[in-house]
Amino acid sequence: MSEDLPDSLIPYDEIVQEALRAVVGRVLGEVQQTGGLPGVHHFYITFKTHAAGVDIPKHLSERFPDEMTIVLQNKFWDLKVSDRHFEVSLTFNQVAAHLVIPFSAITAFVDPAVNFALQFQVQADEEPEPHDAAENDAPPVMTEDGSNVVTVDFGKKK
Repeated sequence: MSEDLPDSLIPYDEIVQEALRAVVGRVLGEVQQTGGLPGVHHFYITFKTHAAGVDIPKHLSERFPDEMTIVLQNKFWDLKVSDRHFEVSLTFNQVAAHLVIPFSAITAFVDPAVNFALQFQVQADEEPEPHDAAENDAPPVMTEDGSNVVTVDFGKKK
């Protein structure tokens, strides 16, 4: 392909990102409908803590000033999914917390039980800073990049 292509007037990258985030919403919606995770499935969800619409306790936003990862596995409750966001209650160091996370704030979704992962674009000026593990009731699981990892990068010109 030629590097002299004009910038697209159609926001393909935004459309694809929105569609992939809808996958997360559908999966979480099915978990809400059935009342639990099927089999050994569990999710790691990474999101921007200060994105518009994110509502998390102050001590978590202070500890994770840019981005944090939560684990939906054994100890979570009150999962509610809407078209634009999801809500869930978890424990962090044995302290309960209720989180509201818009799908637009999600930067990664991983189901290590089946080696499935979605990564969402992060703008160059929004590179995540290193952060502590979320420590919400699950041991860390290392996943490998595999054929089921979907990364979308349209090489947007700056």
